[in-house]
Amino acid sequence: MGVLAVRGATQIDADDRDQILEATAELVTEVMTRNALTTDDVISVIFTATPDLSAEFPALAARKLGFHDVPLLCASEIDVPHALPRVIRLMAHIQSDRPRSDIQHVYLRGATALRLDIAQ
Repeated sequence: MGVLAVRGATQIDADDRDQILEATAELVTEVMTRNALTTDDVISVIFTATPDLSAEFPALAARKLGFHDVPLLCASEIDVPHALPRVIRLMAHIQSDRPRSDIQHVYLRGATALRLDIAQ
């Protein structure tokens, strides 16, 4: 088994706890589904949020989805003046035998603008 990384991002409308949890749950679920993963495949997940989001930790949404024994970390993105606002990102480290080219990175909602080359 090798170690691979899966990226993803989503954008929300406001710094609202429920929006953060809902959008993060949607993002995590899509990453897991599109890559046919279980929590046993996940080594760790790093979540970041733009500085304008502070109403809740995005990792809480993953905990509520069953990521109880997976190390999770939240951090703030650097405050770049022209950056897309209200964005939650993740990078999941996974164990897999698949080639890197088979990994599906997931960009949802307004965050599709971040990676038009791979956004679904």
